[in-house]
Amino acid sequence: MARPIVTIVGRPNVGKSTLFNRLAGKRIAITEDTPGVTRDRIYAECEWLDNHFTLIDTGGIEPNTEDTIFVQMRKQAEIAIDMADVILFMVDGKEGITGADYEVAQMLRKSKKEILLICNKIDKFVDEDNIFEFYNLGLGDPISISSAEALGLGDLLDIIISKFKDYHDIEEDKDKTKIAVIGKPNAGKSSIINRIVGQERVIVSDIPGTTRDAIDTEFEQDGKKYTLIDTAGIRKKSKISENIERYSVVRSYAAVERADVCLLVIDAVDGVTEQDARIAGYSHENGKGMVIILNKWDLIDKDNKSFNKYVEEVRNNLAYLEYAPILTMSALTGQRANKLLEMVDEVMEFRNLRISTGILNDIITEAVLMNPPRSVKGKRLKIYYATQVSVAPPKFVIFCNDSELVHFSYVRYIENKIRENYEYKGNPITIEFKNRSEK
Repeated sequence: MARPIVTIVGRPNVGKSTLFNRLAGKRIAITEDTPGVTRDRIYAECEWLDNHFTLIDTGGIEPNTEDTIFVQMRKQAEIAIDMADVILFMVDGKEGITGADYEVAQMLRKSKKEILLICNKIDKFVDEDNIFEFYNLGLGDPISISSAEALGLGDLLDIIISKFKDYHDIEEDKDKTKIAVIGKPNAGKSSIINRIVGQERVIVSDIPGTTRDAIDTEFEQDGKKYTLIDTAGIRKKSKISENIERYSVVRSYAAVERADVCLLVIDAVDGVTEQDARIAGYSHENGKGMVIILNKWDLIDKDNKSFNKYVEEVRNNLAYLEYAPILTMSALTGQRANKLLEMVDEVMEFRNLRISTGILNDIITEAVLMNPPRSVKGKRLKIYYATQVSVAPPKFVIFCNDSELVHFSYVRYIENKIRENYEYKGNPITIEFKNRSEK
């Protein structure tokens, strides 16, 4: 079996995300005293007494609302409930039982899953009597905790792991490609993920900023395993007025750091913006693989020169991403969506490509013969040998007589010569010059 899945559900603002962050051991879900802040499912890998499990935080369930976002949150929660082995139904011990709690309890009973009733916000001994009214939900003994004060969490974890049946732990998949979908708000990132995976795993709405956290979606295709990370739309700092969105920007950058390959989603109608360049630059600086997606291609009035014109615009505005392949597609119609994973696989192949030291030195020797380094103040750079020190991302070290003599233009020249022989499509290359005495 895979790791057991534990899902936290409940109506909005009962403390689900605070509990999630406590159990995950780090701040992952956004916690804010605003109902509806956690809109999508958030995943984390947790461990207690050598028992590993996947924890899912869900958006608050509003059973009888017609609000577009809350309706979709309810739909997402239902999916998470369906996935779960154990469900933590969270209620507010200070506010007491509500009509919404009854509605959620009825929904959970239909799931026929293992349900633990968690009575949160029991911060003091005198609050303990508050839990008795929750027996009326018909879900067994309430478990009193305070997620904010970290009270009762050890006992809760003991109960959770006692509910795991026929379970044995498995090692983390090492061959899983992690893909972060990045871009400015409302460029179509969530729609692209839904198109790739083939089901509604991330809320899609035309309200900018809908995806506020980074959401992991795991799937397998043609025997290859992938994790898609849907990042919150990253806005300019000047436009981030809410604390919530400020947290989301941090989460988005963290998602880039976790990824192997980033899909930069650009709205083809708007073209490349300053914000696109900033997001792409962060990925580039972190050495991530990159595929550039021109989304909403179906909305463009095209002729036989359109593709070249748009590619030229991207290359001009994102010159440092010359290595990144460009795909025009439409998440709405599915146009060329089937090409996306093929490109990701190709980028990953180059990301893990290692050039033997002998072949690499042949490339460098030929490059130096064709274009010797210029002398600087009477001193000339001498290159002795080169080696590839790492993959993912590819990094090369070139040993020389004096690294102070290396001009950035010569580094770029060496990079181009390496790429002429080995394309390293979709991947930045790092080249470091070191004095031969350095180790």
